[in-house]
Amino acid sequence: MAIAPNVFSSKGDVAYAQLRNWILLGTLPAGSRLAQYELAERLDMSITPLREAIRRLSSEGLMELDSHKNVRIASMSATEARQLFEVRLSLDPAAVALAAQRRTDRDIFEMRSAAKALVPVTQDWGEEGLTAHREFHRTLYLASHNDVLIHLLEDLWDKSDRYRRVGLELPPGAEPRTTDFEQHFEILELVVAGDDVAAADLTRRHIQGSLTAAAIDALEGDELTSRRDPA
Repeated sequence: MAIAPNVFSSKGDVAYAQLRNWILLGTLPAGSRLAQYELAERLDMSITPLREAIRRLSSEGLMELDSHKNVRIASMSATEARQLFEVRLSLDPAAVALAAQRRTDRDIFEMRSAAKALVPVTQDWGEEGLTAHREFHRTLYLASHNDVLIHLLEDLWDKSDRYRRVGLELPPGAEPRTTDFEQHFEILELVVAGDDVAAADLTRRHIQGSLTAAAIDALEGDELTSRRDPA
């Protein structure tokens, strides 16, 4: 996805946004090593704004400075996936409960509009499914009217995206996933009805059945196999 330069205040912002996007989409694969000057050439900019972007991405745990000239895209692990999952399992239901208590007419309009674009998060729908899925959940977060919680969940969602894509490539990602799909609309109606307890409970079950959960199981299996049979 191209990044429009005029949206950002500096070349460092442009580099940060583009690199972050490439990392989350897997365009820059986890664990890969890259020469800074080659990366700067790819971005068509000097090394200075690139290094600014690398520092920001390093602070987020998405990129590591390997040496003066090289960087490494942060590896993916079952441990990180599970930690992100556990935090989301705690914060998402809380945000949805607040949304049920605080949603406005405008929030309801935005949530219903986002729901119309939903498609099952499966291999068949790919990025379209992931994008629509994120936008719907974002409208729920915004309806909580808690800026701190919204910021935490947005960051959490970004960091979890790489693991969702792992889950999408697994057998569960090839299934229709109709239950997961229909739960979105059930959560929406509970929020509109103001039933915070039921909305939070369904959100918790929704997350437990997510593709991220499948990715955790797969990564844990891979890591166990690696320990038993090291290369």
